[in-house]
Amino acid sequence: MKNLFFVSALIIIFSGTSLSARAQKRAAASKNELGTSVNTPIRFIEGIELSRTIEPSSVISSEKESTGVALPVGHNEIEQVNSVQFKYAQLLNRNVESASNLPLYNFIDDWWETRYRYGGTNKSGIDCSAFAGLLLKQVYTKEIPRTAKEQFTACEKLDRSVLNEGDLVFFNTRGGVSHVGVYLGDGYFVHASTGNGVTINNLDDDYYSARFLGGGKVLASTADTVANRGL
Repeated sequence: MKNLFFVSALIIIFSGTSLSARAQKRAAASKNELGTSVNTPIRFIEGIELSRTIEPSSVISSEKESTGVALPVGHNEIEQVNSVQFKYAQLLNRNVESASNLPLYNFIDDWWETRYRYGGTNKSGIDCSAFAGLLLKQVYTKEIPRTAKEQFTACEKLDRSVLNEGDLVFFNTRGGVSHVGVYLGDGYFVHASTGNGVTINNLDDDYYSARFLGGGKVLASTADTVANRGL
């Protein structure tokens, strides 16, 4: 009986040790699948954890395989996202996917922080109306008059509540219509400011909200007239 009891005890101890070893192996494998034991730095994009091996321009389609957690609805795929989209999505406080007008953001980025110069029309210095006119021409193929006052006169007047991307926004900064920007949505507009050059501000900013005159949409007839005059 003593021998039988001793043999039984050895079997139980051996079995427990084997089960413990198998459990540790499973835990390690599971840990590797989730990526928590891999020494790869993690960065965050819109609340989604991605390894550095995934470039912004790649397609993110896995939900649990790469992150270990299910992604929110609408975030399981981000296609052809680049650094310009990330930059302006952050500046405009919106999702990366909604920053989809790459010609617009590439144009802004190309002119970003170009200094203000009254009467200027190039990278050595540009004023607000020249910048607005150049943006509308290159991004939206619309031509408008040269000065802010002429642009205001040539536009269909719009209330702020109905402004769309690509509309103009006008301000009284030194008497009458004296400043213009291009609306980007959600209250944001891009313009050539006297202090910071080409930059983005919001209509709710104290300075601009106090001086906002209204918005304007370039009429097709206006664009045709300007084009025919070669202005």
